[in-house]
Amino acid sequence: MPRVALVTYDPRPEPSKDSDLPGLRAALEAAGAEADVVFWDDADADWASYDLAVIRSTWDYSWRAAEFTAWAERCGKLTRLANPASVVRWNTDKRYIGELAAAGVPTVPTRYLAPGDPDAPAGLPGDHECVVKPTSGAGARYAARYTPDQHEAAVRHLARMHAEGLTAMVQPYMRSIDTGGERALQFYGGRLLHASRKRAVLAPGTAFDADKVAHPGLEPWTPTPAELAVAERALAAVPDAPELLYARVDLVDGDDGEPRVMELELVEPNLFLFLHPESVPAVVASILAAAATP
Repeated sequence: MPRVALVTYDPRPEPSKDSDLPGLRAALEAAGAEADVVFWDDADADWASYDLAVIRSTWDYSWRAAEFTAWAERCGKLTRLANPASVVRWNTDKRYIGELAAAGVPTVPTRYLAPGDPDAPAGLPGDHECVVKPTSGAGARYAARYTPDQHEAAVRHLARMHAEGLTAMVQPYMRSIDTGGERALQFYGGRLLHASRKRAVLAPGTAFDADKVAHPGLEPWTPTPAELAVAERALAAVPDAPELLYARVDLVDGDDGEPRVMELELVEPNLFLFLHPESVPAVVASILAAAATP
């Protein structure tokens, strides 16, 4: 009987927001596996006792990135980790978007402003709406959009991130999100699993440190051939791409109407199985196959 750890985090005192976990665990057990839900930072967890540890919803990792990547390195030496530690380390820093762009993948144009950069405020555009967010973040944490007349607010946002040691990324606000939304293409076991679309997350005037709804208006989506092609190009450019068990490619349209990669989620993407219950058997089959891999 394969033993699988579904790796999550402890959100106490709040209940877990991962509504997919109970059903996924039950489906794995019904398929003959022993499945445990384990906190990634549980000091008593016996990772070596599992055939596979699947990172599912470690949704506090961006606050503890160094600690989390160190855990992934340790865990990956004790058992098979999906996705592997090398991918986790690469994907926890959104400077990977620059690497994708350099590899010819269509991406949202991105500029990086690190702490200590004396010209950092000059990196904020004054002629178009932009988004400012950290290179290590999730769920729109510390993200906000600014019009040119909100430049001073954007400078204060940037200063706050730099004071906390965070590198900022600055992108043009992709206006197509307001009409066409953002599409998330989910892959599992190397194949397209399903896709979803959501409305814009960043409302005008919302403070960077305000709570945000991460997936507003979520609905099933059928990806276009162009979207699928861009997603596959992005995944092919990932270091250690053959080792990926799962991936989510978030796409938006550029001003030319063509899809571009906004983010590539390879650490702990929400699978939205509650929206796509028909995908559960494929996820289970892929996990069991990975657990059986020497």
